Amino acid sequence: MLEYNVQLSGKTLLVTGAAGFIGSNLVKRILRDVREVKVVGLDSMNDYYDVNIKRERLTEIETLAREMQSRGVTWTFVQGNLADKALIDRLFVEYPFAVVVNLAAQAGVRYSITNPQAYIESNLIGFYNILEACRHSASVEHLVYASSSSVYGSNKKVPYSTDDKVDNPVSLYAATKKSNELLAHAYSKLYDIPSTGLRFFTVYGPAGRPDMAYFGFTNKLRRGETIQIFNYGNCKRDFTFVDDIVEGVLRVMQHAPEKQTGEDGLPVPPYKVYNIGNSSPENLLDFVTILQEELIRAEVLPATYDFEAHKELVPMQPGDVPVTYADTTPLEQDFGFRPSTPLRQGLRAFAEWYARYYGKSETNS
Repeated sequence: MLEYNVQLSGKTLLVTGAAGFIGSNLVKRILRDVREVKVVGLDSMNDYYDVNIKRERLTEIETLAREMQSRGVTWTFVQGNLADKALIDRLFVEYPFAVVVNLAAQAGVRYSITNPQAYIESNLIGFYNILEACRHSASVEHLVYASSSSVYGSNKKVPYSTDDKVDNPVSLYAATKKSNELLAHAYSKLYDIPSTGLRFFTVYGPAGRPDMAYFGFTNKLRRGETIQIFNYGNCKRDFTFVDDIVEGVLRVMQHAPEKQTGEDGLPVPPYKVYNIGNSSPENLLDFVTILQEELIRAEVLPATYDFEAHKELVPMQPGDVPVTYADTTPLEQDFGFRPSTPLRQGLRAFAEWYARYYGKSETNS
């Protein structure tokens, strides 16, 4: 177990992508758990998916921040683009950020095929702006950034280990995430910026991203449309509940990689990468079956719903991989934590949120 060497209480933190799925949940956790903390959230509020969900997340953060004011907690939201270098530089001048958590990114594998410019702007130029700002900051103790399980690409060996080579990305999205890791390593080496990359594995949960399969499936089933299950249902995914992701991020934030000297007498860059996944890949057909059962339980779908009539098994999509499976041993050894929320528990939380947000099936009401 590593000892924490970064104190969050009394510090100013930057969370980019703060209106996003993971970002908003992380901000709420920080506001609840850390005293005397100042959190600055940045988000472009783009319309890649329903902006109303992002606004709802921000409303929850603002409500919580007001409740936590007595504990010295402050929350500031800035709407802006990560690729706007002048804005990023100005924020770093205005605020003495101790920890920077970069979760802002253009997400999605299939969208990267049709909209590559969005990925270059946000994931490469935006991340470069963050690195440069950290480089010139006297206060940053730790940069934590989101990578992705997609960097493993066409690797055949499972479970995926951070020791594996990741030289075969199968999508532009994956290539940008691997580029983030390489850039962070270079900046850690050149400028002694302690940085930790986190490879997230298929994150799901309440108020998640509507472009994710489980959310899209739910929308289509509710409308009586047919859902397509790729690779004829033979895909396996390491589905990871958002609360587990947030727990992992919060622990990692509090330990910056330490500067060391290698066997050759040269400095070793203060740089680490961890997987955060459930370490228990689920067959996509099993996942969809549990999702259906929980949607019926939450009365999002009627009890008589004919699921078989609304599913279609189709080939693999370009940019997809057949299996994701995380080796989380280093995370467990260093931070004493391993994601473990059962799939049914996580999908139940999503289904119940969906019923509250979008309403129950008219057949049930």
